[in-house]
Amino acid sequence: MLDSDCAGFFADANTLDRDAYIHLDYYLECLGDPRVAAAHFCAEQSTAQWKRVGFSEDLRERFAAKVVDLTVLNTELAAFSYGLNPNNAGVSACHVTIAHPHGNFGSRIPNLLSAVCGEGTFFAPNIPVVKLLDIRFPDAYLKAFEGPQFGIDGLRDLLQVYNRPIFFGVIKPNIGLPPEAFSHLGYESWLGGLDIAKDDEMLADTPWCPLNQRSALLGAARIQAEQETGQRKIYLANITDEVDRLIELHDIAVANGANALLINAIPVGLSAVRMLRKHATVPLIAHFPTIAPFSRLSHFGIHTQVFTKLQRIAGFDAIIMPGFGARMHTADAEVCANVEACLAPMGGIKNSLPVPGGSDWAGTLHTIYEKVGTVDFGFVPGRGVFGHPMGPRAGAASIRQAWDAIVADVPLSEYAAQHVELNAAIEFFGNAAPVNGDHS
Repeated sequence: MLDSDCAGFFADANTLDRDAYIHLDYYLECLGDPRVAAAHFCAEQSTAQWKRVGFSEDLRERFAAKVVDLTVLNTELAAFSYGLNPNNAGVSACHVTIAHPHGNFGSRIPNLLSAVCGEGTFFAPNIPVVKLLDIRFPDAYLKAFEGPQFGIDGLRDLLQVYNRPIFFGVIKPNIGLPPEAFSHLGYESWLGGLDIAKDDEMLADTPWCPLNQRSALLGAARIQAEQETGQRKIYLANITDEVDRLIELHDIAVANGANALLINAIPVGLSAVRMLRKHATVPLIAHFPTIAPFSRLSHFGIHTQVFTKLQRIAGFDAIIMPGFGARMHTADAEVCANVEACLAPMGGIKNSLPVPGGSDWAGTLHTIYEKVGTVDFGFVPGRGVFGHPMGPRAGAASIRQAWDAIVADVPLSEYAAQHVELNAAIEFFGNAAPVNGDHS
């Protein structure tokens, strides 16, 4: 690309029709002049060759992605990150914001992804290191998406639960139990105070725990627990499968009493989720398998908040995401960015309930509450409920007691002295992790 050609891939953001463009933030490492590299980057993900030989046409005005901000972070890197393209010196690191005309791909998620993180993005000349950091949609674009059917308010209305987090629990052991034993564990956890008992994301429609039988038993157990407690409950059934089975499995699970459905969003595909959203009669809850391989490297891939926003517009009412703590290998700031991606205004799209998770128990609830800064989140222990030494009913009770201590502004250890389930949780789980919430 000649230097004179580069100008066609740059624009003043104030001169563009904001309704016509999505905005994308990238980190990239390049050889040569960063301005030329950024122009190549835009060309490759939009127009590529922008005119025919022998014609005076110029497709850039209508179709080109355009740089609206270019910040050179470093011009003296010794080499590209991660050993890519070795033996190169004089590498520059840049942050670039691009306005991409969404008319190029329309309101089709597969086509959107093909443009903004496809071949043109990750195979641009002299730019082997790229990370898509964020994506922002104009309201005009969002009008084409249904988004969550229920959202946070709808979930709260279904449960009649307000002014506190929504308490999930992952039935454990996660995949090895027959339906009868599995459903009994869910029932016990509901009696102890869980709002939502869920299948693990690994538990599919298996021969030893088939969805039809499992959902029938847990659907009945849910209704029985509602009658005994006077509180509404949700059984969250995992229907992750081949795309051509999603509608069938939705219908089986819902008819049997599952009143929410879990889908592993990226393995199934966001377009499949969007299809299911148009059919679904119950809330859809996302889980995060395969997101980490795309997102974990700080300078390469796709930031998790991009996936969160895409899951929200695809129609998920709640989004389970890597949470706080060392096990999840996710910085606190990244978790908070994903929570914000669920809650922030997004045109007419309803918000999604953020559910940051990972090795949680009663002692981690206070820290999560402080970090997210709102009661609008889901708390999703696994062993913290189902590995409790007194059983899942006591495990669920310990979670509710931990929340009561937060509301009463009483240190957790002090509150536990009067609550045997919470005390047992501290003695059992607190040996492996610090007890949070001992505050004055």
